[in-house]
Amino acid sequence: MVTSLAVIVIVAALSLFLALRKPVTGASEANTSLLGKAAPTVSGPRLGGGTSINIRNDLGSIVVVNFWASWCGPCKSEAPDLSTFAWQERTRKVDVVGVVFDDPVSSARAFAHYYGSLYPSVIDNGGEIANRYGVTAPPTTFIINAKGVVAATLIGPVSTKQLEDAVAEVRASAS
Repeated sequence: MVTSLAVIVIVAALSLFLALRKPVTGASEANTSLLGKAAPTVSGPRLGGGTSINIRNDLGSIVVVNFWASWCGPCKSEAPDLSTFAWQERTRKVDVVGVVFDDPVSSARAFAHYYGSLYPSVIDNGGEIANRYGVTAPPTTFIINAKGVVAATLIGPVSTKQLEDAVAEVRASAS
């Protein structure tokens, strides 16, 4: 009887804790060794086929590089914001490129289809791109200025507003 009561109290307390905790709603800026340095190469096969992706072709534009995976809960929460941002910025010299992080291609394709991804993603075979960027877990986002230099790093799920603000800062620092 006492054991059952203790289990019920523990389950109730845990349920209350989970119900009242604040969800992670925004990314944190991070100082990485890449800030102020030339962005490592992001190139490879495009998720869904077609021409391969190489961000070196985007010099002259700001590039938002987002590492994501279909199994990543925070990636699911940021996916609509990334697509919204990509759509809003498509004509303003800002490109968004996803990098599939440690995920089977079929799962990544299903994720991109489900969330209506409005930007291309590159398949990171063997984690080579993630290693170059020092990414250990998704979601992680890098903002690369028009000269190809890493200008900001965001760890965690990004919002449209955070991306707008970060890109505005990158634009202002280029002036």
